[in-house]
Amino acid sequence: MEKKTQRVKTLLTPGEVAKRSGVAVSALHFYESKGLIQSTRNGGNQRRYRRDVLRYVAIIKIAQRIGIPLGTIKDALGVLPEGQSINAKAWKQLSSQWREELDRRIHTLTALRDDLDGCIGCGCLSHRDCPLRNPEDRLGSQGTGARLLEE
Repeated sequence: MEKKTQRVKTLLTPGEVAKRSGVAVSALHFYESKGLIQSTRNGGNQRRYRRDVLRYVAIIKIAQRIGIPLGTIKDALGVLPEGQSINAKAWKQLSSQWREELDRRIHTLTALRDDLDGCIGCGCLSHRDCPLRNPEDRLGSQGTGARLLEE
């Protein structure tokens, strides 16, 4: 009896990656255009992805869900050696880079929520002492004109 060997498929089509990762093929193309993931081309000039792209896509989606900008994600992924799969050690390195940013955002959102409680019912959002729109009249001290457009 002849023993059949199963060939392990090492490259995935965009459709296979989309199906397994839950993102649209257009999202894969977008991520690739931004340098977040890479593909190769086969003889028919069709995209093919290594299996580890599934982990990269998962990390991208997690990072986006917590509000990390794509540029920051790209920078973080860029420190990994070329062609290396993301393991637990690499994930710890990536996530630690984002922790400080997340803590800052949590602090900012908590302060915003607490200040918002004091503004409900006011409706002004433009008085000199509004903690949300113009804290400590910082806009008034900068002179006249559109100041918020510069932010």
